[in-house]
Order: sequence, then structure tokens, then C-alpha cells
Amino acid sequence: MIDLNTLLMFAKVVEANSFSEAARRLRMPVSTLSRRIAEMEDQLGVRLLERSTRTLRLTDIGADVFEQARRSAELNDAVESIVSSSTSEVTGALRLSCPPNMSDTLVVPLVQAFQAQFPAVKVQIFVTQRTVDHIVEGIDLAFRYGQLKDSALVGRKILRYRHQLVASPDYLAGAGLPQHPSDLARHRLLTFSFGSLERRWTFVRPAGSEQFTLSFSPHLAMNDYAGLASALLSAGGIGDLPPIVRPELLRDGQLVEVMPEWHLPCHDLTLVYTSNRNASHPVRLFKEFVIETTPGLFPHLPV
Repeated sequence: MIDLNTLLMFAKVVEANSFSEAARRLRMPVSTLSRRIAEMEDQLGVRLLERSTRTLRLTDIGADVFEQARRSAELNDAVESIVSSSTSEVTGALRLSCPPNMSDTLVVPLVQAFQAQFPAVKVQIFVTQRTVDHIVEGIDLAFRYGQLKDSALVGRKILRYRHQLVASPDYLAGAGLPQHPSDLARHRLLTFSFGSLERRWTFVRPAGSEQFTLSFSPHLAMNDYAGLASALLSAGGIGDLPPIVRPELLRDGQLVEVMPEWHLPCHDLTLVYTSNRNASHPVRLFKEFVIETTPGLFPHLPV
């Protein structure tokens, strides 16, 4: 009889397409994993994997065995999930990644609310502007702007919103209120940028289906929306902000929306994770928690 654990190990190797990566996920020596798979092949009397120095390839019978192994792994996950859900305490660890602009207003409140329900779950948050490698860096879930391009990952859209053009009342009192996007050329403009000094804003006026594109060299550009918010507060000029960055500034009137009838494009905020079916119970719980809870944190987003 084939050992179920070895069958699950075989599924891991195929999913990772690597003995070393599968061994890392399983937290066991590569030599032990390789030996267990070889013993299973000897027991079956067939070759399941064709090995080379760089790649693994399933044999025809190996592909059939993998389908059964995959189903066994899914069943194993389901059973573990039932058992975990029935216990009084969920334990484990989460490694999250997010851009710096949303750590304080979105990610930290979500984590704190989650840990209030599951206090034994430990969380690490990796704040970075770059796109992380989920496998290499051990990231369970990542918050990302925009569309998902990596086919090895799965994305769930959790928010959709448009940036707003904002300024402080003091700045507008002195510089005047623009009525049309072309008027912005006479103002100090602040915007998010990674490097290029040439920026472009495209506005749409939904009421009349009009569109206007403004190309400009910003008075201040930086790759941190929280910093831009501080500059805008100090009457630094007019700039665009996502509504999930310092939302209290608009709510309290410290910043006001400029030309609200002209809209900047909408953006998606996505929760990204690997397609691995063997995610831990805390990861599955937090993923569902984020999907259900996030819209309630920002109930009136501009779109």
C-alpha cells in the first residue's frame, strides 16, 4: 500500500517543479524527499518523474498518479481545515507584503482586527514599493495596485477607486480655484513618481463625456503618497491622492477635492497569493477576512 504522506510529497514536488523548493515548503531535507519518491517508484515498479539537472517532467503514468495525489492533497486540506475550525484556537504565522502608502490606514487595521479574533496568530508585514517574489521571500499574501500579470499567482480585487485631485483650503485661498484641467498649468502641482520628471494626468468629465490630458513637470514629485499628503497639508500645491491614504484629511476638511466634476482614472487594489492549494489555515482565514472586511473600512470610495 502506498503511504499517503509520500503521495502528498509527490504532489508537492510536481507543483513546485523542484525537489529543493518542495523540500523547503515541506521543511525536510532534499535527500529525504528524493529518497521517499524513489522508494514509491520502486514500490510501484514504474518511473513517475524524468529528472534532469534543471527540470522535472512527469511520465504519462506519473501524470495520472499526480491527479490522484492532487485530489488526496485537497482532501487532506479539507480535513485539516475542518479539524482546525473546530478547535478553540487558531495558531500559526502570516507573512504579508504591502506598499508603504497603505500600511497604516488599511493593512494594520485589518491585521489588528484579525488578531483580535485569532490572538495566537503571529503576523509579519513586509512594507516595500517593489513587487515581491512570493516563493523566494516566503510571502503568503500581498496587497498590490493594478492588474495581475504573473500567471503563477492568483488575485482577488478587494477595492476599486479613483484618485482625487486635492489641495488645502489655504493654498486655494491664495492661488485660486481652477475651473478646468487646463488651469492647472498655472499652479504648483504635486504628484507620485518613481523617477521621471514628466508626468501626465488624464481627466474625464462623466457628465459630458469630455476628456482632457495635462502633461506637466511637477513642482514636487516623490514615491510616497503619505509624504505628498503632508506637503499638500502645508499649502504646497495641488496633487492627486488615493482615497485610502489619510482619508481623514478630506473627511475633516483639511484637504478639499479640486474640480470634483473632472475624474482621474480608477485603480484596483488586489490581494495576491500563490495558487498553492496547501495554504495554511491562518492564511486561508486571513484571505477571507480581508475580502469580507476591507469594503467596510472604506464604504464611500469615489469611483
